[in-house]
Amino acid sequence: MSTAAPAPAKTRRVPIWDNARAACILLVVLGHAVQRLTYDSDIALGLYFLIYAFHMPAFALISGYFSKSDPPGRRQMTRVLTDIVLPYVIFEGLWTITKFLVEGEADPNLTQPSWTLWFLLALAIFRLVLPYLALLRWPLLWTVIISLSVGYLPNVDSTLSLSRTLGLLPFFTLGWWLGHHKVLERHGLLKRRRLSVRLGAAAVFGAAAFACWFFVEELDAMNLRQWLFYDDSYAAIGATDWWAGGVRLLLMLVALILSVCFLALIPRGQYRWTAIGRYTMYVYLLHSFVLYPFRESGILRDLEPTWLFLPIVVVLSVAVTVLLASRPVRTLFRPIVEPRPGWLFVDSSVTSHDTRRNDPTGSRRPGAPRAHPGQGPVTPPGGDQGR
Repeated sequence: MSTAAPAPAKTRRVPIWDNARAACILLVVLGHAVQRLTYDSDIALGLYFLIYAFHMPAFALISGYFSKSDPPGRRQMTRVLTDIVLPYVIFEGLWTITKFLVEGEADPNLTQPSWTLWFLLALAIFRLVLPYLALLRWPLLWTVIISLSVGYLPNVDSTLSLSRTLGLLPFFTLGWWLGHHKVLERHGLLKRRRLSVRLGAAAVFGAAAFACWFFVEELDAMNLRQWLFYDDSYAAIGATDWWAGGVRLLLMLVALILSVCFLALIPRGQYRWTAIGRYTMYVYLLHSFVLYPFRESGILRDLEPTWLFLPIVVVLSVAVTVLLASRPVRTLFRPIVEPRPGWLFVDSSVTSHDTRRNDPTGSRRPGAPRAHPGQGPVTPPGGDQGR
């Protein structure tokens, strides 16, 4: 007598990760929105320093948490091309056209990412090297050594986003290590936090915010902006001493502390805005086109008083984030943000039967198929396994 196949096992979503991704992408938009204000306002500059001190390391950490170190199969390799490489090529082309129309000149060069597109290349490289890093003892130590060392090499620059990628590699690797060893689950760190933990995290952020404001001139004089980009060599920033790598190490520790406090403050429940965290790719790729006219027109310069215009920019950043993650925007721009060109591949079925659209930073969309008990995960590397 035949028996029915077991029903797919349901995987419970953990809202904290979508909440964290939503908060991170808002910080990305806000950081880019206030950039022009930093030239005229110390408060805006202090806020800028605070955001850039941790928001991209936190994003890399979250992305690493949902990445898998197993050798990728054909479908997983295809997803790297369709989810990361193709959107990068498409939006580089759009930026080339935009610069030509607005500025009258353009320099098409896929090896030099435009504005925000560097993180797509970083994600692609992260995923390519992770299976090799996982073979090593002490992968975290090696990635820290790599991050500190590349700052001494002037030939490691923004070409293919290599300097930023290697600089942030420790955070991605740490995220993978935490997820691979289920550290957060085993210690119950994804459950409700104690009030003392939240107060402590808020106190740390308060102290960091005060330091960024009170010492803003000193931090600006030391070119902190360039340090936080992880994009230039130490010598290019003006740090020619042998101990320059120690500055990066200190900033990495600060980023780690702030990232931990950031995650401690993230709400654990499900909210209406939680869904934004499932569509960060749309916000990340599209927001720069929304902000570009404001940044280039000069409308964000000489805005006084700061106490009035800075909150307005914050509110508008929230509105832009919500709008770009909305269903109408996703429907309109899905062909270029999440392309599925079956004609590009020898086996077109790798895209034609692929309905599991996941955000490259690790968010699994509702309705994705579940794994059967005893079988491997069905999501690609980076997919949300319901941790």
